[in-house]
Amino acid sequence: MASFLILNGPNINMLGRRDASIYGSKTLEEVNQEIKWVANELGVEVIFYQSNLEGELVTCIQEHWGKIQGIVLNAGALTHYGLSLKDALIDSRLPVVEVHLSNPSAREDWRRVSVISDIARGQIAGFGWRSYTSALKVLAEVVEEESR
Repeated sequence: MASFLILNGPNINMLGRRDASIYGSKTLEEVNQEIKWVANELGVEVIFYQSNLEGELVTCIQEHWGKIQGIVLNAGALTHYGLSLKDALIDSRLPVVEVHLSNPSAREDWRRVSVISDIARGQIAGFGWRSYTSALKVLAEVVEEESR
């Protein structure tokens, strides 16, 4: 069974309390539940991790080396400057799908720059919690195709 890391960066733990017009009204636990349902439908395992600290995200990736087949990543603000996170993703040699609840291209200029996007397989943004479930579906298909 394929296993995927659902990795969340700074402030994602505050979902449900942040501006609902941008981030939606679901809490992180509610978003994770939606992801679990899709994972069950797909027959894949998901491992959830969230931290407000870049080094902890790096350690999480390193601790899961050899145990996962891909990463769904919402790096939060680290999207724009998390170079050690980027290095860990590169070193993992795993497919990564970058996720954003909102559409960064429709927001402030500084949100339009991602240090992750050039090493990610793709980016899904602007669909709220559905960005995660869409990313998991695509990633599961990619991993299955590439393992044949």
